[in-house]
Amino acid sequence: MLRVLMFLVPLALSVYAFIDCISTKDDDIRHMPKPLWALLVLLFPLVGSISWLIAGKKRRPAADGWSGVRGGRSRQWVAPDDNPDFLKSLDDDPKKDDDPKRDEP
Repeated sequence: MLRVLMFLVPLALSVYAFIDCISTKDDDIRHMPKPLWALLVLLFPLVGSISWLIAGKKRRPAADGWSGVRGGRSRQWVAPDDNPDFLKSLDDDPKKDDDPKRDEP
């Protein structure tokens, strides 16, 4: 089993790195042109893949997927109980507390 993993892990890493390399926009690639990175990953699977993952692509912070700019300030994901807009929306419930059917057992 260990022999199989020693073959499959580098193979999966090189396939992932190659697909990531060819699907990355040219603006996000660092240090070398895209065809040279792809060739490096194909010719030297382990070293090329690790090099691509470390130095080949511009990485963005994880919060980039959740943030945006609105009204001149940065907006990031906030838990519902910390979000003042969500808490205000709870007060705007269309159902009123004076509903007589709710009080009946």
